[in-house]
Amino acid sequence: MDWSLRELRCFVTAAEAGSLTAAAAELHVSQAAVSRRIAALEGSLGRQLLRRGRHGCEATAAGEQLLPQARRVLAEASRLETLAREQQSQIRVGYAWAALGGHTTELIRGWPESHPDVELRLLRHNSPTSGLAEGRCDAAILRVAPDASRFDSVVVGLERRLAAFPADDPDWGRRRTLRLREFAGRTVLTDPRTGTTSQILWHGEHAPARFVDSSDVEEWLTAIAAGLGVGTTSEATAVHHPRPGVVFRPIVDAPRIPVRIAWWRDDPPGAVGELIAFVARLYGAR
Repeated sequence: MDWSLRELRCFVTAAEAGSLTAAAAELHVSQAAVSRRIAALEGSLGRQLLRRGRHGCEATAAGEQLLPQARRVLAEASRLETLAREQQSQIRVGYAWAALGGHTTELIRGWPESHPDVELRLLRHNSPTSGLAEGRCDAAILRVAPDASRFDSVVVGLERRLAAFPADDPDWGRRRTLRLREFAGRTVLTDPRTGTTSQILWHGEHAPARFVDSSDVEEWLTAIAAGLGVGTTSEATAVHHPRPGVVFRPIVDAPRIPVRIAWWRDDPPGAVGELIAFVARLYGAR
């Protein structure tokens, strides 16, 4: 079978209108075009679908049987077209633990004013690429460089690295800042999938006693509040996930954490350039 949606639409419209002339007017084409397309559909299917007469047309038995299925196909095609249009007029931005920290509200409020034709949606997805590899978003906020063979990315800002520890910690409870060497002998909780903390941070000197993996930010915070360990994280985490019993303090000698916008190398979203420029301005204005 070789038929098109145009042919199917002509058949359904004519069957419902009861006239080729009325179908042509509704579809904004000529009556001859409607007649040709329906004839082509009938030839492809090998069945007569409409019975033509002097006063109009009506579906044959075969046509009546086909109509419900034809309507469903056209409805699915319409939904597909709507989805394609929505994708062109929006950009979905994924993040794992935290979006842009204190800049998140500025992005949400400022984007519609400067880009009224492109809807911005922030979506949380706990994966190493913040949902990018899974197709959940068009661009992603990352704090670890993605696989360069699959994704392109641009650094749009830098964030301080903070220590996270229980509020009743006997050694750190009253501290305003910390240094990396003070983690020596500690248990450090990490998220190896999406986090930025690893042994590399200490370069083998004054290293923590051990590292314990957690699966997401909620598990990480709960364990820290319970005194099972401490952690390091981007300052954005403290903004997005304040937790009673957990204190965040700057690590003054830790390198800053790069914030990246990433996207599929072979499928860049239309508004990714505007997104990069907008977010870079937010970090640069700080």
